[in-house]
Amino acid sequence: MSGSLASIAGATVVARGLEGAALHEVVRVGRAGLLGEVVRIERDCCTIQVYEETLGLAPGEPANATAEPLVVELGPGLRGRVFDGLQRPLADLARSGGDFLARGAFAPALDRDALWDFESALRPGDAVEPGALLGTARPAGGGAPEPVLVPPGVRGVVRTAGPCRATVIDPVVRLEDGATLALSHRWPVRVARPVRRRLTCDLPFLTGQRVLDCFFPVAAGGAAIVPGGFGTGKTVLEQALAKFAAADVIVYVGCGERGNEMTELLDEFPRLADPRSGRPLLERTVLVVNTSNMPVAAREASMYTGVTIAEYFRDCGLQVALMVDSTSRWAEALREMGSRLAEMPGEEGYPTYLGTRLLQFYERAGRAVPLSGAGEGSITIVGAVSPAGGDFSEPVTQASLRAAAALWALSPELAQRRHFPAIDWSRSFTLDAPRLDAWFAREAGADWAERRDEAMRLLQREHELDEIAQLVGVEALRDPERIVLEAARLLREGFLRQNALHPVDASCPPAKTILMLRAILHWARGAAAAVERGVPLRAILSTGLDRRLVRLGETPAADLAAAAPALAAEIEATLAGLERA
Repeated sequence: MSGSLASIAGATVVARGLEGAALHEVVRVGRAGLLGEVVRIERDCCTIQVYEETLGLAPGEPANATAEPLVVELGPGLRGRVFDGLQRPLADLARSGGDFLARGAFAPALDRDALWDFESALRPGDAVEPGALLGTARPAGGGAPEPVLVPPGVRGVVRTAGPCRATVIDPVVRLEDGATLALSHRWPVRVARPVRRRLTCDLPFLTGQRVLDCFFPVAAGGAAIVPGGFGTGKTVLEQALAKFAAADVIVYVGCGERGNEMTELLDEFPRLADPRSGRPLLERTVLVVNTSNMPVAAREASMYTGVTIAEYFRDCGLQVALMVDSTSRWAEALREMGSRLAEMPGEEGYPTYLGTRLLQFYERAGRAVPLSGAGEGSITIVGAVSPAGGDFSEPVTQASLRAAAALWALSPELAQRRHFPAIDWSRSFTLDAPRLDAWFAREAGADWAERRDEAMRLLQREHELDEIAQLVGVEALRDPERIVLEAARLLREGFLRQNALHPVDASCPPAKTILMLRAILHWARGAAAAVERGVPLRAILSTGLDRRLVRLGETPAADLAAAAPALAAEIEATLAGLERA
């Protein structure tokens, strides 16, 4: 179906003659064949949001409908690839057209030349069910096998199937009705992929960061938001999660971020070693990159592209972590598109449906049994938010709070003091902790929740005393109050802060986390008891125990587990043996 352009306003164009075009249908615009999407239909006019730069477009140029919405290709070979927001492979386009993305440039998402050795899981006469395991595909040159799935909505009976060597688009299974199945299939990005059954999210998404796993855990299949101003470490935290979080696959969406940040990311990820395999981290990562200088329509689509890829890996029975940096830039794209369409603005100019769109996106997280019925998979979404001026009351942060189960608020004050991760424990929260306490009690220690609550009370007491100390000075406080400040300092510097560059302290398992927390709180209780007996504060600090406890994070988990009983006994004996002044 063909039409012609009637008007052009930036990235928004109006075409006539596309009778029968559907909302969200992809259209090729102009002689350059620019990709666009129908966002409004009025009588014989279709308003199209173009995904690419429209400079040079003129009225009268053709507009050709493709009769399908924006889709992504799903199949073996996705991992380790870098795409733009429309799933165009950037490395392939760079090889064919140079480092600058040409308008109208296109390349298939999956390599058409790569050969795969396919082993079918079905035999002639077997029934084909939607989402079932079709077989496995292994790179012809050697490598790990990847599952091949029957597309949702496809049913039939197998006529022919067997081992073969094929590309991702070659038919590998033929059905009785004549239909064929290939290693890959396509799926519209704005439609959530179906599952057999949703599961309760009662298993933790382990991040390796003590402050998150202990104080503000999020369930596997849940969602967390990370709001923070410029320089608070949002991108660094998400990269740490990508490296150490308990996920089989990482899907990282760089949505509207600065080009130099994305360049650094693209340079860093191939050189980061995966702690699981020792191989480059990029091998289990899919990067969807859409920088701030790219058209806003493609930025808006990039989040849907990323979550659809994540859903495919979930359907393969894998645990997926979806990192979005940042949803604020996505919301700004919505605002710009809404203003061009003259839609009714809401708060701060954002469209009135901002909250609904964010909720729909975060609802695609979850833990589920895939259509195949084999195993389970999950998608955990961690969305960074960039509130202007660090104001958490702005619309994007508030709308995200309604969708997420955890808030990991970043503090500029902590970042300035070089405390990383700069999680503000006074503003952060989680709704998942009660349902996850049973898992942590079983896997890490029965006193997990009790020790966490004790530490939180200690930090709260420090906050109250700190306000008094700022008025009268620390020296004016009594020793029982000063020992609270010392214990909280030890908790902050020895437990909540982690050295991302240290080979041991960069990631911390739950078993080590509870051992560290027990030791620090044991010191805090013993020191408080010594002060009550009349032991001066300087005598307690002169033992040097606090300096040793600050460095517990650098001790390997196995060594700390072996030394924990002796350390607890030493703390108790040393503090009990101190004499009164």
